[in-house]
Amino acid sequence: MGGEVGHFEIPADDTARARKFYAAAFGWKMTEVPGMDYTMVSTGAVDDQGMPKEPGVVGGGIGKRGGHLSHPVLTVMVDEIDDAEKVIEKHGGKILARKKPIGDGSMGWTGYFKDSEGNVVGLYQWPKA
Repeated sequence: MGGEVGHFEIPADDTARARKFYAAAFGWKMTEVPGMDYTMVSTGAVDDQGMPKEPGVVGGGIGKRGGHLSHPVLTVMVDEIDDAEKVIEKHGGKILARKKPIGDGSMGWTGYFKDSEGNVVGLYQWPKA
């Protein structure tokens, strides 16, 4: 894994309204994350772990608008966020949120950066087995 777009995030002022809209408009399946105002989104068939079964299908999330989630965000999958941050900075990107665990880390780690054009992009690192 390294460099694939593997997730998207859609900001919402009213996450319940956004879930209803995307479920009705596109048939997306929603799974609310307990303890967070965040919903995992499946845009196609998924396996037992919630991962897409078919190549090219990308899942995502709907979260409360704010902070780095003020516009839709694409998330790039990387082997190690710490290493990716160094490369991003070397090539003129700016780290907005350094690597942090999602919950207790069992769901992986995330971070955000601004690219050379001012776009906010996410990073995701899978939890180690």
